[in-house]
Amino acid sequence: MQRTFSHWAGALLLATATACAAEPPAWPDNDMARLQAQALLQTLNANILASTSATLSLEKWCGDHAMAAEPKVVARLLRGTDKPATAELRARLEVAPDTPIQYRRVQLYCGEHLLSEADNWYVPSRLTPAMNRLLEETDTPFGKAVLPLAPYRRTYAATTLWSPLPEHWENSPPPAAASAARMAIPDALFEHSAVLYTREHQPIAEVRETYQRGLLEFRPPAAR
Repeated sequence: MQRTFSHWAGALLLATATACAAEPPAWPDNDMARLQAQALLQTLNANILASTSATLSLEKWCGDHAMAAEPKVVARLLRGTDKPATAELRARLEVAPDTPIQYRRVQLYCGEHLLSEADNWYVPSRLTPAMNRLLEETDTPFGKAVLPLAPYRRTYAATTLWSPLPEHWENSPPPAAASAARMAIPDALFEHSAVLYTREHQPIAEVRETYQRGLLEFRPPAAR
């Protein structure tokens, strides 16, 4: 009987732990938490804009906030989708109208956290055969696959899709009493569009990245 009870109790504890692990930490809906979320997102946004690799910036973010046992970003390929390159995109990549361009759509994860979704158009002829195999057959993020080319990026568009703080928040009346409500965080937080170049300044790819709510799936500073 004691053995049966211990087995049942152990299974219950395991199930509870699993459920808790799967549930993202809640950000409280108060001014302090919103101010912290605003500062964190603006910092990450600036870091990505200043970096040569969005993937490496996301891995540092994941590690800094202990979001996974191993802070490694992987790309989950979304197959069966295609978005032909436009004339404007071909002009940015400096290729002829008949030059083959490969399309790749991925979701970038760190652990179980969806950090971003990205559309990627790249010029296979400007990559090595090994790089093309990695991109076609594995979950390697584009930035990592082309690291031997010492790539850098030039962002030509950056858009904020959600702000934790409302416009003119600094002029608002004092906040009401603390609420137990959870902050409502939308799926998409901000977007970047950029062209990637080699060390020889040759364009090799264009990316359009939509950064996701998974970036904030860690314990809020206000709750520590």
